Amino acid sequence: MENRPINYKLSIVAPVYNEGSYIKNFVSEIIEVLDELGITKNSEIILVNDGSTDETEKHMDTLTETYSGLVYAIHLARNFGQASAITAGLHYSSGDCVILMDADGQDDPKCFSKFIELWKNGYDVIFAKRANRKEGILFRFCTWLFYRLLSISAQIPIPIDAGTYALIDRKVIEAIKLCPERNRYIPGLRSWVGFKQTGIVVERRARYDSKPRVGFRGLWTLAMNAFFSFSYVPLFFFRFAGVGSLLLCFVLILFALYHKLITGLAVTAWASQLISISFFGGINLIGIALLGEYIARIYDEVKQRPLYICARTSGLQKENQSKINSPDDENHDKI
Repeated sequence: MENRPINYKLSIVAPVYNEGSYIKNFVSEIIEVLDELGITKNSEIILVNDGSTDETEKHMDTLTETYSGLVYAIHLARNFGQASAITAGLHYSSGDCVILMDADGQDDPKCFSKFIELWKNGYDVIFAKRANRKEGILFRFCTWLFYRLLSISAQIPIPIDAGTYALIDRKVIEAIKLCPERNRYIPGLRSWVGFKQTGIVVERRARYDSKPRVGFRGLWTLAMNAFFSFSYVPLFFFRFAGVGSLLLCFVLILFALYHKLITGLAVTAWASQLISISFFGGINLIGIALLGEYIARIYDEVKQRPLYICARTSGLQKENQSKINSPDDENHDKI
């Protein structure tokens, strides 16, 4: 079992988007848990403002002043998405282990003690397996289906019902920072890098205002990033579809020749022909669309744009203001 430092430092990274009315309660609850564990002095809370348009920025700056040396704020230049915001927080974190969590009240910080205990016992990644979700039935069904389809189709084992809420050891963080892709799915990257991982069942709490900040478009993008980053099943599916269509075409040719040469019956199947043309035309278009998804992601990688732009920071050292870490930079230096 790997030895963990006795006086370890814990970093808590949370992406924040339009949570101005709740961010104070979020930080207060975390600090309360840290006080109970007696590790407040050896902890840091890094809030990443992902282009919020409400009062979040002002409240985050106030928190960095109120809890100087404990709470830090990173303000991104615009909304870059949850994965990029998490990546920014990871680049600025300095703890021996890092807890990733949402800032909307759904991730219960009382699980910190279980995370830390398992980390001390030698696990490098401890992820939360979400249970008893409080969202609507349609949303719960879609997430249930997503995790299982991804688990079946992914090239690597990706835990079912495991989101971003997790404790991650520093060496795993450094490994994730070596991954340069722009279209990121954090739970997938966390699984891809390997190391010793385990999960615990955690009840998913309800949002404080029951109004999710990520709409259907954002969830769809997240799902597509997960599938196209860790699975080639869509391409294999259309290979089989192509073989199947050729076999069907061969059967139809034999059917027509049989009636033409043996029975003498005329084959008048214009309706079935139209249906066949429409069906296989649809398959071709879907296949082209899937190829387009892969190509679009290749195009994003080729452009080599940074994952995020940091407009400014609050609570950090002055020399760190308005600087960013990019996973592309050699030795991950700040630029």
